[in-house]
Amino acid sequence: MYIVQVLINGILLGGIYAVIGLGMSLILGIVKLTNLAHGEYVIVGAFASTVLSEMLGIDPLLTIFISIPLMFIFGYLLQRILINHSMKRGAEPALLVTFGISIILKDAMLLKFSPDARHISTSYSNNVVNVFGMDISLLNCLLLFISIIVILLLTLFLDKTYMGKAIRATADDAEAAALSGINVDKAFAVAMGLATATAAVSGLCVSMKWTFYPTSGGRYLLVAFVVVVIGGLGDIKGTLVAGILFGLMQVIGGANYGLLISYIFLIVFLVVQPKNLLGRLKNKGGARV
Repeated sequence: MYIVQVLINGILLGGIYAVIGLGMSLILGIVKLTNLAHGEYVIVGAFASTVLSEMLGIDPLLTIFISIPLMFIFGYLLQRILINHSMKRGAEPALLVTFGISIILKDAMLLKFSPDARHISTSYSNNVVNVFGMDISLLNCLLLFISIIVILLLTLFLDKTYMGKAIRATADDAEAAALSGINVDKAFAVAMGLATATAAVSGLCVSMKWTFYPTSGGRYLLVAFVVVVIGGLGDIKGTLVAGILFGLMQVIGGANYGLLISYIFLIVFLVVQPKNLLGRLKNKGGARV
């Protein structure tokens, strides 16, 4: 029974890690850009949920209906106006631009919100559901459900819509996509908008699950990198499985050794399977952006 409890807790935690890594996976897989501001996007999403919940007096979970479109527009405009132009000068200028954005966002949050810790508490934050003698966090279940819904909707968008197919074609070969009539700059901008929209969701999860600060972005950038390395660039299903594995390692290690065991697992994984988690399946038609 204890093993089952550990597995359930690991899966619930892993769903949050998966959605944290999802935006980074999209940008690396589609735009071929290492977005150093991704961690700050997550914290912006966390503050957005906190502020909207306090201002409007609504449940934090409902704030994603406001924060998602706002973050999408923010990411779209950043990519369309700023990052696309820097990418035409090479990978290094674009990387430096995202680094600059991360510093600006971090300093802006410090000025606006001060360095104090923040956390969203609700009436159900500490509620548990007893299932077959196991205590399962209601909050973790809700956050996992939201994460899975976001991943499913994103998968449907990429598979079924014209823009989604254009984004996938751009990810495969940007030059060929441009020759076939696809607006590559727009595809990149929409991809960044989707990435920042998922950061809004992961920010909500962070704000309800953990204490966060304006300077917490680096921690979640590292988590996103780990999930992407394990799951594969642009691989949505791989991102979900990688997040769950990362969560399981942390639960097994406990509060003291969870992160250490997780990073040891990453190193061992890179030695055993250096490509990605679902690399063998992809050769048989696995899901990839």
